[in-house]
Amino acid sequence: MRNRSAGQAAHSTVRPNPETDRQGPIRTFLRTADGIPVDSVYDPGPAVYETPPDTHRSDSRSPVFVIAHGFTGDVDRPHVRRVAGVLRGYGAVVTFSFRGHGRSGGRSTVGDKEVLDLAAAVDWARGLGHARVVTVGFSMGGSVVLRHAALHPGTADAVIAVSAPARWYYRGTAPMRRLHWLVTRPEGRLVGRYGLRTRIHHRDWDPVPLSPVEAAPRIAPTPLLIVHGDRDGYFPLDHPRMLAEAAGDHGELWVEPGMGHAEHAADDALLARIADWAVVKAG
Repeated sequence: MRNRSAGQAAHSTVRPNPETDRQGPIRTFLRTADGIPVDSVYDPGPAVYETPPDTHRSDSRSPVFVIAHGFTGDVDRPHVRRVAGVLRGYGAVVTFSFRGHGRSGGRSTVGDKEVLDLAAAVDWARGLGHARVVTVGFSMGGSVVLRHAALHPGTADAVIAVSAPARWYYRGTAPMRRLHWLVTRPEGRLVGRYGLRTRIHHRDWDPVPLSPVEAAPRIAPTPLLIVHGDRDGYFPLDHPRMLAEAAGDHGELWVEPGMGHAEHAADDALLARIADWAVVKAG
């Protein structure tokens, strides 16, 4: 098999819309820079469907949202599809499964090499003709969108991190202690593989990747939104506050009353506010 550049589709399924004769959703496997196949879905947004006149429509002025899910999620999980469903009211949407998750190849590195998966999805979105790209990450995906924007400046027009950690190796809450057991112990990785459909790499990070708090100041001048719940059971409020302080004037922090962690806790109203922010800030 010949090598492909990052973001190039290895296989795709295209479903045309019979009423408009325009292209509908596309499902494909992208190839990352290190050769991992990543299961990805593109939804062009409501412009290709029959929609009420007051609905936000995907057009040349609307961004494409690239969604980076949390650890143990994947492109087919109901909570990921719900997020995509809300955002597609404001523009096109790309969802994908990180390596080691769902139908994607490889094994999860829990936020390190996943930057390559996001890079492939962003490249694909650009290749589909979208001038403006907004990356939206949840939990682990939040750390990935921060690092991607820092390591690949200018590839995203706005960055949104929801429920993201600020620093690595955090074990200060019970859910994070359970997650570390899942990742670091052989029996935990078995639970991940067979119970959570997540295949986790057994090797430690070497070298340790750039942390989210180190990435935050490098994102400027790209607009950055940090969203966190005041009832997050994984990462307490010192995490988003550290990120916001590191980001400086180009970052904006929303602390959401009563919100828990990541996609499950982000209700449709919050997702709509996030989309409104992105449409304005992405230009």
